[in-house]
Amino acid sequence: MNIFVCVKQVPDTETKVQPNADGTFIETTSIKWIMNPYDEFAVEQALLVKADNPGSTVTVVRVGGVKDTEALRTALAMGADDAVLVEADDNLDSYTIAKALKGGIEKTGKQPDIIFAGKQGIDDDALQVPQVLAQMLDLPAVSVIVGYEKSGENISVKREIEGGALEVYEVSTPCVLATNKGINTPRYASLPGIMKAKRKPMQQLTLADVGVSEDDKRLKYSDFKLPPEKPPGKKFDATDEAKQQEVVAEVVKLLREEAKVL
Repeated sequence: MNIFVCVKQVPDTETKVQPNADGTFIETTSIKWIMNPYDEFAVEQALLVKADNPGSTVTVVRVGGVKDTEALRTALAMGADDAVLVEADDNLDSYTIAKALKGGIEKTGKQPDIIFAGKQGIDDDALQVPQVLAQMLDLPAVSVIVGYEKSGENISVKREIEGGALEVYEVSTPCVLATNKGINTPRYASLPGIMKAKRKPMQQLTLADVGVSEDDKRLKYSDFKLPPEKPPGKKFDATDEAKQQEVVAEVVKLLREEAKVL
């Protein structure tokens, strides 16, 4: 089987971000990059499928900057066989990313049997790329999956919906599957795996190589700003029983008129 995993590189959740000078994105020079957490579940599921199907290969594909390849190196260290990096700015819209991923997959010369991806990136929370990619490739797709098992010639997946209920789908291959947390427990990269990752092949392509141009961009970002700082909290002294009713009335008034939660 030819198994592909689409991964995204995102800022570490503890990173303090700042808008760049022209407000078109965030300042990236001092950011610590990590693999998108939902994509870790996708990589792990791909490796589990590979283990059940001897002779299979796992190829990870990413669209983004070349200055830091942490996400791809992490996937290779976990056990993926090779990687494809499509060099691009890190602030592309979902449509452009999906088209670049499609081109990157096709450039490998391998026909995909399964394409895994995380259900969403934790930076923009768009939840669009897997579905757009599936549409471009004319493949069936199921997102937010929390269960996977082989069902004859097809694949049976469980999809989580609102209220904690599960939907069960039977999907033919090739297909696109977007994973949610809980489908598995991603493995840690071992030291031997980290060393081997340095020698595994990583193909680098440009947007032009994969048929993507400036005209494909559907969105252009501008005016990035930090949210306004929260005002300092207010303290009330209600230790004096004679003033407790007055303090409670003042708190209720503030909750109704300022916080607007009542």
